Amino acid sequence: MRRPRRLPRIPGCASLRAFLGALAVWAGVLSSSAVAQSADAAQLTVFAAASMGDVMRDLAPLWKAQGGDAFRTSLAGSSVLARQIQQGAPADVFISANAAWMDLLERDGVILPDTRSDLAANTLVLIARDPKAAPIAPGQDLAAQIDKRLGNGRLAMALVDAVPAGIYGKAALETLGAWPGLAPRIAQADNVRAALALVASGEAPLGIVYATDALAEPRVRVIASFPPGTHPPIRYPVAAVAGGHDAAAGAFLAFLRSPGAAGVLRAHGFLPAPER
Repeated sequence: MRRPRRLPRIPGCASLRAFLGALAVWAGVLSSSAVAQSADAAQLTVFAAASMGDVMRDLAPLWKAQGGDAFRTSLAGSSVLARQIQQGAPADVFISANAAWMDLLERDGVILPDTRSDLAANTLVLIARDPKAAPIAPGQDLAAQIDKRLGNGRLAMALVDAVPAGIYGKAALETLGAWPGLAPRIAQADNVRAALALVASGEAPLGIVYATDALAEPRVRVIASFPPGTHPPIRYPVAAVAGGHDAAAGAFLAFLRSPGAAGVLRAHGFLPAPER
């Protein structure tokens, strides 16, 4: 097992949240370690952003059909996964939902930079639970419509200071000038799929998620898309983790770039990653 590394300082976190976050990270590391000790030491372990869950499920049989062994997948917010990897969790491949967390691991020498590439892209959408909710036309004031349609309810989002979907959502609302008024009415969730569940279950009337998440949940509908210029580009960088099973990780990264894997990503609504 890798030697635990010091957690990076995350700006803007209150001390209680930082303490609870540290406990969650260590719980994840210990859980991952227990799994690793009881499983085949050569088995590939992929840490992937929660929004990649359906893709990873459908990639597994395709990978196996091409001669690959079964792999384990750990799904969570990119921030949680990055912290676990930082602490030495036994990951071989990391798929993040934004570049910042991958940049952090690259600066600390935790990933192999030569293996890094952008796997896919995504878009940000506003969803509603009400099947009769009217779409918001591109010419309408999106910020005013969100405020009006929320009523006394809350806007579901992933953690706005840590999880990529929440970071993108906050940036979009700031660009639209809506953040100051909406900030007290945000219902923050641990990851984007948890935010999606808040809307799907009716606990929140509206939510901000990726287009791919909305596609995966029949109980919600997309009522607006956030213009790309309102937030940073949504890219999914992928890389091999230093000290992992390099050969297996390299083969899996090559598989992710194959036409078959690209077809799975496309089927789940992901877009090709733009060239830098």
